[in-house]
Amino acid sequence: MSIPAEFTTDDGTPPIALVTGAAKRVGRALGTALARRGFRLAIHCNNSRAEAEALAAELVAEGCPEPLIVSADLAEPDTPARIFAALPAPPRLLVNNASLFIEDSFGSIDLALWQRQMAVNLLAPVLLSQTFAAALPEGKGGLIVNLSDAKLSSPNPDFFSYSISKVGLAGATELSARALAPHIRVNAIAPSVTLVSGPQSRQNFEQAHVMNALGRGVDVSDLMRALLYLVETPTVTGQTLVIDGGQRFLALPRDVAYMAAP
Repeated sequence: MSIPAEFTTDDGTPPIALVTGAAKRVGRALGTALARRGFRLAIHCNNSRAEAEALAAELVAEGCPEPLIVSADLAEPDTPARIFAALPAPPRLLVNNASLFIEDSFGSIDLALWQRQMAVNLLAPVLLSQTFAAALPEGKGGLIVNLSDAKLSSPNPDFFSYSISKVGLAGATELSARALAPHIRVNAIAPSVTLVSGPQSRQNFEQAHVMNALGRGVDVSDLMRALLYLVETPTVTGQTLVIDGGQRFLALPRDVAYMAAP
Protein backbone atom coordinates (compact mmCIF):
# COMPACT_ATOMS: atom_id res chain seq x y z
CA MET A 1 0.00 0.00 0.00
CA SER A 2 1.49 3.32 -1.07
CA ILE A 3 1.90 6.32 1.20
CA PRO A 4 -0.92 8.87 0.73
CA ALA A 5 0.10 11.59 -1.71
CA GLU A 6 -0.12 14.20 1.07
CA PHE A 7 2.97 12.70 2.70
CA THR A 8 5.19 11.61 -0.19
CA THR A 9 8.81 12.78 -0.17
CA ASP A 10 10.82 14.18 -3.07
CA ASP A 11 13.44 11.43 -2.85
CA GLY A 12 10.97 8.59 -2.38
CA THR A 13 12.14 7.71 1.12
CA PRO A 14 9.52 6.80 3.73
CA PRO A 15 8.18 9.92 5.48
CA ILE A 16 8.91 10.15 9.19
CA ALA A 17 6.08 9.88 11.71
CA LEU A 18 6.97 11.08 15.20
CA VAL A 19 4.88 9.54 17.99
CA THR A 20 5.49 10.68 21.55
CA GLY A 21 5.30 8.00 24.20
CA ALA A 22 5.45 5.36 21.47
CA ALA A 23 7.31 2.68 23.41
CA LYS A 24 4.32 1.41 25.37
CA ARG A 25 0.55 1.15 25.59
CA VAL A 26 -1.57 3.24 23.20
CA GLY A 27 1.45 5.01 21.72
CA ARG A 28 3.00 1.67 20.81
CA ALA A 29 -0.16 0.63 18.99
CA LEU A 30 -0.43 3.91 17.11
CA GLY A 31 3.22 3.85 16.13
CA THR A 32 2.91 0.27 14.94
CA ALA A 33 -0.06 1.19 12.75
CA LEU A 34 1.93 3.97 11.09
CA ALA A 35 5.03 1.83 10.59
CA ARG A 36 2.94 -0.88 8.94
CA ARG A 37 1.40 1.81 6.72
CA GLY A 38 4.87 2.65 5.40
CA PHE A 39 6.00 5.54 7.59
CA ARG A 40 9.41 5.54 9.22
CA LEU A 41 8.46 5.64 12.87
CA ALA A 42 10.32 7.94 15.23
CA ILE A 43 9.73 6.44 18.66
CA HIS A 44 9.87 9.04 21.39
CA CYS A 45 10.33 7.74 24.93
CA ASN A 46 11.51 9.06 28.27
CA ASN A 47 12.26 6.21 30.67
CA SER A 48 11.25 3.33 28.37
CA ARG A 49 14.32 2.94 26.18
CA ALA A 50 14.34 -0.86 26.43
CA GLU A 51 10.70 -1.05 25.35
CA ALA A 52 11.42 1.34 22.47
CA GLU A 53 14.30 -0.80 21.27
CA ALA A 54 12.14 -3.93 21.49
CA LEU A 55 9.43 -2.27 19.39
CA ALA A 56 11.96 -1.12 16.82
CA ALA A 57 13.33 -4.66 16.50
CA GLU A 58 9.82 -6.08 16.06
CA LEU A 59 8.98 -3.61 13.32
CA VAL A 60 12.21 -4.27 11.45
CA ALA A 61 11.49 -8.00 11.64
CA GLU A 62 8.09 -7.31 10.06
CA GLY A 63 9.77 -5.50 7.17
CA CYS A 64 8.77 -1.98 8.21
CA PRO A 65 11.11 0.98 7.59
CA GLU A 66 13.83 1.06 10.26
CA PRO A 67 12.50 3.07 13.22
CA LEU A 68 14.32 5.89 14.97
CA ILE A 69 14.44 6.26 18.76
CA VAL A 70 14.60 9.59 20.58
CA SER A 71 14.72 9.82 24.38
CA ALA A 72 13.65 13.07 26.05
CA ASP A 73 11.63 14.45 28.95
CA LEU A 74 8.65 16.35 27.55
CA ALA A 75 8.44 18.45 30.71
CA GLU A 76 11.59 20.30 29.61
CA PRO A 77 10.73 23.23 27.31
CA ASP A 78 13.73 22.71 25.01
CA THR A 79 12.78 19.09 24.31
CA PRO A 80 10.89 19.73 21.02
CA ALA A 81 13.92 21.41 19.46
CA ARG A 82 16.20 18.60 20.65
CA ILE A 83 13.87 15.89 19.32
CA PHE A 84 13.64 17.46 15.86
CA ALA A 85 17.40 18.06 15.74
CA ALA A 86 17.94 14.33 16.31
CA LEU A 87 15.86 13.33 13.28
CA PRO A 88 17.43 12.93 9.82
CA ALA A 89 14.57 14.82 8.16
CA PRO A 90 11.53 16.80 9.29
CA PRO A 91 8.62 14.51 10.19
CA ARG A 92 5.50 14.74 8.09
CA LEU A 93 3.24 13.35 10.78
CA LEU A 94 3.19 14.11 14.50
CA VAL A 95 1.16 12.19 17.06
CA ASN A 96 1.07 13.91 20.45
CA ASN A 97 0.27 10.81 22.47
CA ALA A 98 2.37 11.02 25.64
CA SER A 99 0.64 12.28 28.76
CA LEU A 100 0.64 12.06 32.53
CA PHE A 101 -2.48 10.76 34.27
CA ILE A 102 -2.18 11.56 37.97
CA GLU A 103 -5.10 11.46 40.35
CA ASP A 104 -6.13 14.63 42.15
CA SER A 105 -9.27 16.66 42.85
CA PHE A 106 -10.25 20.32 42.91
CA GLY A 107 -9.53 20.42 46.63
CA SER A 108 -6.21 18.57 46.51
CA ILE A 109 -4.24 20.25 43.74
CA ASP A 110 -0.49 19.93 44.20
CA LEU A 111 1.26 22.79 42.40
CA ALA A 112 4.26 20.72 41.29
CA LEU A 113 2.07 17.94 39.87
CA TRP A 114 -0.22 20.49 38.24
CA GLN A 115 2.73 22.16 36.52
CA ARG A 116 4.24 18.87 35.37
CA GLN A 117 0.95 17.62 33.92
CA MET A 118 0.39 20.92 32.14
CA ALA A 119 3.95 20.80 30.79
CA VAL A 120 3.68 17.26 29.42
CA ASN A 121 0.00 17.12 28.45
CA LEU A 122 -0.51 20.62 27.04
CA LEU A 123 2.61 22.74 26.60
CA ALA A 124 4.71 19.98 25.02
CA PRO A 125 2.13 19.16 22.32
CA VAL A 126 1.79 22.85 21.48
CA LEU A 127 5.56 23.36 21.29
CA LEU A 128 6.03 20.15 19.30
CA SER A 129 3.32 21.28 16.89
CA GLN A 130 4.99 24.68 16.55
CA THR A 131 8.35 23.04 15.84
CA PHE A 132 6.71 20.60 13.42
CA ALA A 133 5.13 23.43 11.44
CA ALA A 134 8.35 25.44 11.31
CA ALA A 135 10.34 22.43 10.09
CA LEU A 136 7.91 21.26 7.41
CA PRO A 137 9.34 21.80 3.91
CA GLU A 138 7.60 24.55 1.98
CA GLY A 139 4.63 23.35 -0.01
CA LYS A 140 4.50 19.94 1.67
CA GLY A 141 1.56 18.52 3.57
CA GLY A 142 1.60 17.45 7.19
CA LEU A 143 -0.69 16.04 9.84
CA ILE A 144 -0.81 16.50 13.61
CA VAL A 145 -2.96 14.19 15.74
CA ASN A 146 -3.46 14.94 19.43
CA LEU A 147 -4.61 12.30 21.91
CA SER A 148 -7.47 13.80 23.87
CA ASP A 149 -9.94 12.10 26.22
CA ALA A 150 -13.57 11.10 25.77
CA LYS A 151 -14.38 12.45 29.22
CA LEU A 152 -14.46 15.95 27.71
CA SER A 153 -17.72 14.99 26.01
CA SER A 154 -19.31 14.34 29.41
CA PRO A 155 -17.07 16.06 31.97
CA ASN A 156 -16.58 15.15 35.60
CA PRO A 157 -14.16 16.74 38.08
CA ASP A 158 -12.11 13.60 38.84
CA PHE A 159 -8.43 13.72 37.87
CA PHE A 160 -8.85 17.47 37.94
CA SER A 161 -5.44 18.67 36.74
CA TYR A 162 -5.25 16.03 34.01
CA SER A 163 -8.74 16.96 32.82
CA ILE A 164 -7.89 20.65 32.66
CA SER A 165 -4.81 19.83 30.57
CA LYS A 166 -6.99 17.91 28.10
CA VAL A 167 -9.49 20.77 27.94
CA GLY A 168 -6.58 22.97 26.91
CA LEU A 169 -5.39 20.45 24.34
CA ALA A 170 -8.86 20.33 22.81
CA GLY A 171 -8.72 24.09 22.36
CA ALA A 172 -5.22 23.88 20.94
CA THR A 173 -6.41 21.32 18.39
CA GLU A 174 -9.09 23.64 17.01
CA LEU A 175 -6.93 26.77 17.06
CA SER A 176 -3.90 25.02 15.55
CA ALA A 177 -6.04 23.61 12.75
CA ARG A 178 -7.18 27.14 11.92
CA ALA A 179 -3.66 28.56 12.18
CA LEU A 180 -1.89 25.90 10.12
CA ALA A 181 -4.28 25.40 7.21
CA PRO A 182 -3.97 24.79 4.30
CA HIS A 183 -0.80 22.70 4.41
CA ILE A 184 -1.04 21.13 7.86
CA ARG A 185 -4.10 19.35 9.20
CA VAL A 186 -4.68 19.07 12.96
CA ASN A 187 -7.11 16.59 14.52
CA ALA A 188 -7.60 14.67 17.74
CA ILE A 189 -8.63 11.21 18.88
CA ALA A 190 -10.51 11.06 22.18
CA PRO A 191 -10.83 7.52 23.55
CA SER A 192 -12.55 6.37 26.70
CA VAL A 193 -10.86 3.84 28.99
CA THR A 194 -8.88 1.48 26.76
CA LEU A 195 -6.18 -0.16 28.91
CA VAL A 196 -5.68 -0.81 32.61
CA SER A 197 -4.28 2.35 34.21
CA GLY A 198 -2.00 2.64 37.26
CA PRO A 199 -3.33 0.86 40.36
CA GLN A 200 -6.63 -0.06 38.66
CA SER A 201 -7.60 -3.67 39.35
CA ARG A 202 -8.49 -6.07 36.55
CA GLN A 203 -12.04 -6.34 37.93
CA ASN A 204 -12.44 -2.57 37.99
CA PHE A 205 -11.10 -2.25 34.45
CA GLU A 206 -13.34 -4.98 33.04
CA GLN A 207 -16.43 -3.29 34.48
CA ALA A 208 -15.40 0.25 33.56
CA HIS A 209 -14.32 -0.83 30.07
CA VAL A 210 -17.87 -1.74 29.01
CA MET A 211 -19.67 1.01 30.91
CA ASN A 212 -21.08 2.68 27.82
CA ALA A 213 -24.19 2.67 25.65
CA LEU A 214 -22.94 -0.13 23.40
CA GLY A 215 -21.82 -2.36 26.24
CA ARG A 216 -18.48 -3.14 24.63
CA GLY A 217 -15.09 -1.71 25.42
CA VAL A 218 -12.79 0.39 23.28
CA ASP A 219 -9.79 -1.57 21.98
CA VAL A 220 -6.44 -0.17 20.85
CA SER A 221 -7.24 -1.49 17.38
CA ASP A 222 -10.13 1.01 17.27
CA LEU A 223 -7.65 3.82 17.86
CA MET A 224 -5.29 2.45 15.23
CA ARG A 225 -8.09 2.49 12.65
CA ALA A 226 -9.09 6.01 13.69
CA LEU A 227 -5.53 7.22 13.19
CA LEU A 228 -5.28 5.62 9.76
CA TYR A 229 -8.60 7.21 8.80
CA LEU A 230 -7.13 10.62 9.60
CA VAL A 231 -3.96 9.77 7.68
CA GLU A 232 -5.89 8.67 4.61
CA THR A 233 -8.56 11.40 4.52
CA PRO A 234 -6.96 14.68 3.39
CA THR A 235 -10.09 16.82 3.86
CA VAL A 236 -10.47 16.36 7.63
CA THR A 237 -9.05 19.01 9.95
CA GLY A 238 -10.02 20.55 13.27
CA GLN A 239 -11.99 17.45 14.23
CA THR A 240 -12.01 15.22 17.30
CA LEU A 241 -12.96 11.57 16.86
CA VAL A 242 -14.62 10.52 20.11
CA ILE A 243 -14.28 6.76 20.54
CA ASP A 244 -16.21 5.87 23.67
CA GLY A 245 -18.95 3.38 22.79
CA GLY A 246 -21.47 6.11 23.61
CA GLN A 247 -20.24 6.49 27.19
CA ARG A 248 -21.09 10.19 27.07
CA PHE A 249 -24.80 9.31 26.73
CA LEU A 250 -24.74 7.88 30.27
CA ALA A 251 -23.83 11.26 31.81
CA LEU A 252 -21.79 9.57 34.55
CA PRO A 253 -21.19 11.87 37.54
CA ARG A 254 -17.68 10.53 38.13
CA ASP A 255 -14.83 8.90 36.26
CA VAL A 256 -15.76 5.34 35.27
CA ALA A 257 -12.98 4.01 37.49
CA TYR A 258 -15.00 5.22 40.48
CA MET A 259 -18.30 3.94 39.14
CA ALA A 260 -17.11 0.33 38.84
CA ALA A 261 -16.30 -2.10 41.64
CA PRO A 262 -12.80 -1.74 43.18
